[in-house]
Amino acid sequence: MTSEPDAYPSVAEVAAAASAFARSRLVPPSTLREIGRSRQGRPLRLLSVGRGRRHILVVAGPHSDERVGPATALRLAHRVAADPALHAGADASWHFLLCLDPDGTVRSEAGPAVRRTPAEHFRHAYRPPADEQPEWAPSIRQPDDQLPESRALLDLIDELRPELQCSLHGNDLGGSWVQLTRDIPGLAEPLGKLSAERDVPVQTGTYDALYWTVSGPGVYLMPAPGRRAQFDSLPEDVGRSTWIHPHRHGGMTALFEVPMWASPDVADTSPHPEPGRALAGLAALLRQHADRTGALLDRVRPLVAGDGPLTRVAEGMAPIMRSVAHDWDHLDPSPVPLTRAHLHALDIAARRISLRATGTLLRLLDGLPSSSSEAGLRAACATQHSLWSTELASGHSLAWVPVPVQVDLQSETVLAAFRLLGE
Repeated sequence: MTSEPDAYPSVAEVAAAASAFARSRLVPPSTLREIGRSRQGRPLRLLSVGRGRRHILVVAGPHSDERVGPATALRLAHRVAADPALHAGADASWHFLLCLDPDGTVRSEAGPAVRRTPAEHFRHAYRPPADEQPEWAPSIRQPDDQLPESRALLDLIDELRPELQCSLHGNDLGGSWVQLTRDIPGLAEPLGKLSAERDVPVQTGTYDALYWTVSGPGVYLMPAPGRRAQFDSLPEDVGRSTWIHPHRHGGMTALFEVPMWASPDVADTSPHPEPGRALAGLAALLRQHADRTGALLDRVRPLVAGDGPLTRVAEGMAPIMRSVAHDWDHLDPSPVPLTRAHLHALDIAARRISLRATGTLLRLLDGLPSSSSEAGLRAACATQHSLWSTELASGHSLAWVPVPVQVDLQSETVLAAFRLLGE
């Protein structure tokens, strides 16, 4: 692993590597085909390995700012091809959708390629609004108004009828964890072992799955239909997402998270001494950040023409902050006993939203010609971004997880889930 570059491969590099893989493999058989096109016309490529009756679908790049997935998909393709027990011996076919959102991922390729700082990451990463994210869009948009990427994935699930869909995600700050639409008993044990061997904490407190049942440390089960699944500020309906689509064919979905920067406090299961006070402080912080972001946006908006993707993201950030603050006003008493890990994760979530906002404002200003007024505005946004980045780093013990380690941990956790599912 030490010889591998500590950088995420680009969309073009992943496509080239997959093409070379498909041309070179004779046993097991492998194919590379196009299953659709993105909104901007980029191909959605599917690499398939093996010809077993059990179908495993691996979806990379569902979120464009989480770039580990395509590299993990390539690693898994090589691992499966090299081990007959994973294909012929398991009567399995593996299918790797190399990037579900290539348009957004290309936008996130801007900036330093190797070992970005958190400030650089949020300065250049692109995350579209929820209704423009292909994995979530079907749960928000009307049935007759689906993104082409979403339609391609749903059609692929109906074609393959996968026993297991693996969605590859990567959180910016935190630890490793897994979300399941159905339980895979025993998965917490290999997750813990694989993470410990790579000095990555298992995340026992999450923003995304606070209302989910805990199967074991770091493994979360989707609530039963009708039970609350997430905060009100999140517009997605998990039950109508692409995660649930395999259920109509008897399958399930597992979502695999690995961090860019590890933060050990997300594994601290000790009770938080004053969760109500901490939540109130975070809500107040978010409202302050929303006011500051809104003020900066008011200065940026007149300079930006049209309603492009970055503008839509920027317009939504302050309202999101206020909605999340409202959620946290009503989280005491909490549906689960809040640990230090929970509050640590919520603190990261609050500061992440704010940094996405200032990073987006800076990207909007990047395309404008230089003038004294725009230079002053750009400096104000950059100063705010730097300040909030510093506050994030000072409040959390962050350690960069090299990209090869992220890929190794995620791929081996996927294989652990597959093996347990076959027992």
